[in-house]
Amino acid sequence: MSLVEVEGVHVVHRVRGASLFGHEQVYALTDVGLAIEAGETVGVVGESGCGKSTLAKVLVGLQKPAEGTVRYSGAPLSALRPIELGRTVGMVFQDPATALNRRLPVEKILRDPLDVHHEGTAAQRAERVRELMGLVGLPGSVADALPSQLSGGQRQRVAIARALALRPALLVADEPTSALDVSVRAQILNLLLDLKERLGLAMVFVSHDIQTVRRMSDRIVTMYLGRIVEQAPAGDLPGHAHHPYTRALFSATPSLLHPVEPIVLSGPVPSATAPPPGCPFHTRCPRATAECSAALPPVDGTAGHTYRCIHPEIPTGVNAS
Repeated sequence: MSLVEVEGVHVVHRVRGASLFGHEQVYALTDVGLAIEAGETVGVVGESGCGKSTLAKVLVGLQKPAEGTVRYSGAPLSALRPIELGRTVGMVFQDPATALNRRLPVEKILRDPLDVHHEGTAAQRAERVRELMGLVGLPGSVADALPSQLSGGQRQRVAIARALALRPALLVADEPTSALDVSVRAQILNLLLDLKERLGLAMVFVSHDIQTVRRMSDRIVTMYLGRIVEQAPAGDLPGHAHHPYTRALFSATPSLLHPVEPIVLSGPVPSATAPPPGCPFHTRCPRATAECSAALPPVDGTAGHTYRCIHPEIPTGVNAS
């Protein structure tokens, strides 16, 4: 049994339409299926608006699916009590400046989850706070500091420590370094890698930077317009990427170690209120034909590497089925 099982999840938002009383539906996630194993890091990539952050919110219970289920060790997410959820999954948000209560000192921020869920005695909670600060590399001298008195990197360390307060099995990190200075991004990424190994964490790492995701992850999930279009071992990419969109993402952020022939995507991303018929990527895909707009491609590939494309890029010697 997988640690996390996401099956047939749909998320639809209603927004004000063109008319005064009309509303439109935004298809944020469509028929998303995903399994995460204990100790595994799954990277989620795609352009802005593809559904990455919505998927992250679904995993931690901040967004309720319109359809589908999320299970942790076989138990439905909706059935978990708050304390059970806190011991199962923690989340690190994009901007620590807004994710932390600016009126509370660091010690209180880290102690709050322990107090709310009555974890241990007062002495044990104080010891856990000290343990958490040491775990993320924060000196004891910042315990009484407010978030505004810390650097961006220190604030994100506090946010990570808070997410780990109840010892969850899964950490969801939604663009955890995008709001930080370039000089400290590598420190936070290395901290997350270290915590994964030391604590045996599973992790979902969400980012638009596919090269960073490749470094951080065991497996990469590519999303486009609310759908998962490819799932592959990180080691297979970019050389054995089968979906044209995955290859285009890698070509947009080239690596000297893993060069990819440039792929130019023409046209804007279609509106999530009116997704195109068939393959959602066919309006921008350089390999698209008339049949791509006729029907959604089925999931193809092997158990470890799947994709939705009827014209995949299959390197010589690789079995596509």
